[in-house]
Amino acid sequence: MKRQSELKGIIEDLKRRLEFEKSMGVARVPVEKKATEETIPKAPGKEPVKTQPKAQTSPEKKDDVIRIEEQIGIFDASAKKMTLEEIRAEIGDCTRCKLHEGRTNLVFGEGNPKARLVFVGEGPGRDEDLQGKPFVGRSGQLLTKIIEAMGLKREDVYICNVVKCCPPENRTPEPDEMATCEQFLFKQVRAIDPVVIVCLGSTAAQSVLKSKLSLGSLRGKFHQFGRAKLMVTYHPAALLRNPNFKKPLWEDMQVVMKELGISKPGD
Repeated sequence: MKRQSELKGIIEDLKRRLEFEKSMGVARVPVEKKATEETIPKAPGKEPVKTQPKAQTSPEKKDDVIRIEEQIGIFDASAKKMTLEEIRAEIGDCTRCKLHEGRTNLVFGEGNPKARLVFVGEGPGRDEDLQGKPFVGRSGQLLTKIIEAMGLKREDVYICNVVKCCPPENRTPEPDEMATCEQFLFKQVRAIDPVVIVCLGSTAAQSVLKSKLSLGSLRGKFHQFGRAKLMVTYHPAALLRNPNFKKPLWEDMQVVMKELGISKPGD
């Protein structure tokens, strides 16, 4: 029975992977030919050269993991925990930085106020600015497909950004703009109290983790942000530009799914 259950789980995971690839336009999954001792060239007079597995990040290597001990303590450790409604009211018709000058709508965030999973992007784009909702353009549609491939719905998670106003020409938010606005993101996270946070792209990750490390250095492992575990992965917009990022992003999401206990459909 145990072996049948394990086999069923493997089949379900494979099915979900294929559905995810199909939803993002991948028509077929290439089969990689595994190297064998017969296919590995031998050096004269020496033992066959064996391929080594790709190095994995060691969980004991503490320098690789960033820990932000207190979410809101960065601003005021004694501050009371606010509701999302109170945080939105505090922001008001914000004019705290120059981004307000070109906005149509402030994009606060949306989703389950008690979500176990929170997605954080860098800032709203043109479509989001017009609708006042996060991730509704092309990259947002792709994020929705990713969430559904994980066995969830958009209303199950919470989606927000570091800055709440669209930067001109969809440029990257500037450091002073993020420094001004990120306090509200941290308050949102504290109000929701998620199990896992996923930072989409290096800009969001560097802002939240207070790090200048590259996305490649930050992804592939959990960091700590207050009580939540934080995973860094590619922004959906990067997948639209480079489909090769789909596989590593899905690997990151599988780690998140395992942490949340939703690695199989119906869990």
